Amino acid sequence: MSNPTIKIGGLALRHEGKFWNAYYALPDSMADAIQLGSIAMRFVENNQERKDAFMALMREGVADILQEQTGTRPTWPDGPQSAPEHERAGHS
Repeated sequence: MSNPTIKIGGLALRHEGKFWNAYYALPDSMADAIQLGSIAMRFVENNQERKDAFMALMREGVADILQEQTGTRPTWPDGPQSAPEHERAGHS
């Protein structure tokens, strides 16, 4: 018996002004996205270790919320995935 993969949303990270903001968003859309956290760009833009730590914290937060709501802890694909072209933001 196979275990189907269902995408119910994801973590979206956006460089907006002086901050890197994390959102929970539905698949392929930023409509009604929920802001989860932010960090000043100066702390992460030239420090991959801090950037990875912030992403891991946000992933764990999203996983906690989804597990509470669905009873199942989500898994994450290997590495970041680019947003669809129509959802990409510049440095607002």
